[in-house]
Amino acid sequence: MSSATLGPAATDSASPSEVTVTDPAMVKRAVKAAALGNAMEWFDFGVYSYIAVTLGKVFFPSGSATAQLLSTFGAFAAAFLVRPLGGLVFGPLGDRIGRQKVLALTMIMMAAGTFAIGLIPSHASIGLWAPALLLLARLVQGFSTGGEYAGASTFIAEYAPDRKRGFLGSWLEFGTLAGYIGGAGLVTLMTALLSTDDLLSWGWRIPFLIAGPMGLIGLYLRMRLEETPAFAAELDKAEEARPKVRLREMVVGQWRALLLCVGLVLVFNVTDYMLLSYMPSYLTSELKYDSAHGLLVVLGVMALMMLVQPFAGRLTDRVGRRPVIAFGCAGFLLLSLPALLLIRQGSLLAIALGMGALGLLLVCFTATMPSTLPALFPTRVRYGSLSIGFNISVSIFGGTTPLVVTALIGATGDVMMPAYYMMAAAVVGGVAVWFMTESARRPLPGSPPAVETEAEARELRAAGARG
Repeated sequence: MSSATLGPAATDSASPSEVTVTDPAMVKRAVKAAALGNAMEWFDFGVYSYIAVTLGKVFFPSGSATAQLLSTFGAFAAAFLVRPLGGLVFGPLGDRIGRQKVLALTMIMMAAGTFAIGLIPSHASIGLWAPALLLLARLVQGFSTGGEYAGASTFIAEYAPDRKRGFLGSWLEFGTLAGYIGGAGLVTLMTALLSTDDLLSWGWRIPFLIAGPMGLIGLYLRMRLEETPAFAAELDKAEEARPKVRLREMVVGQWRALLLCVGLVLVFNVTDYMLLSYMPSYLTSELKYDSAHGLLVVLGVMALMMLVQPFAGRLTDRVGRRPVIAFGCAGFLLLSLPALLLIRQGSLLAIALGMGALGLLLVCFTATMPSTLPALFPTRVRYGSLSIGFNISVSIFGGTTPLVVTALIGATGDVMMPAYYMMAAAVVGGVAVWFMTESARRPLPGSPPAVETEAEARELRAAGARG
């Protein structure tokens, strides 16, 4: 990285005296390291969601199939209850000691929690200790992921040049989808190759044990990275070696941005968990659809989303984040009911069309959020404030989606509840979009402009001098 002097008129950032010229090789390494960590996180979530019925039989053998599924999703949701605590710890720590160190720590904890699930004895072996240990492992995962997404998106955003932040940020969710496909694909393959008895006795452990070597690879990549230029500049400005940021400054001082963050994350995560985590179980438990075929449909939808993701990210750099997010909110508001009615027709084509439509709408959020959310906060508090807002919203609304929708269907008997839930989330997201400021092609708040070449830096310097 290098820097050059820049006049105040060239940028609205809080520190307009310099312009950062990014190192393309370092940017690529940062994107790969962040995306791989996200892929590992969602590999676990994908496995857990897609093998939920089997896990219910292993850890919660008593009760009906619905009760087993509720218990399994209850343990799934419990991890999200501690995510805000993880955010409160890792977020401020990332603003104090650096993004890279904290992301390495969250990678270790995440891999350890997932690997531990694969080692837990079944309920038949140790009784109630089995679900208790499952819950403990999920809590470790939840605590570590409290600092993962905010840190990874902050890391990419602070490394990326302003004109490509949407495109580069979209690769973070590309990693999410890759993790989901890896987890779901492995479960699908196991379901096809293993007998029910083998899957229940030992097969279900395989996906979780894979997390160990994945975590080591991700840790190696993250340890090789340098600190982001934005954070390094913040350290240089600080009177002491490490900037001290109080929790009050992260919350009260950023209350408007936090509210926008909660609203945007709400619509992003409710629709995300509804489509990628809940729908496979919905197809099986509510529509009595063959589980293998249902998993293949969702895998196809995720593959389609992966293909579109980088192009959608590049689109946000051209037309802006707000129009793309607004389109997604309008789409979920208008098309959730028709899409679910299509899915309920039961034929493979109808299910694929309904799921595909929802998947393409979801790309409006997956392609924009990694670049939109970090731009809500200044560099000094970015990791901490984003961790708090993101995890509060995910914990209350996103991660609980499978549990809440399953409970609502059980209480009301209305199988259209998934559509109503997504429509309500779309309304909240639309309100947040209305009040947010466009951030495409602009410097991050509190950071100098970031460009790809020295020529761009000279151009900005000239513009600043004319200003």
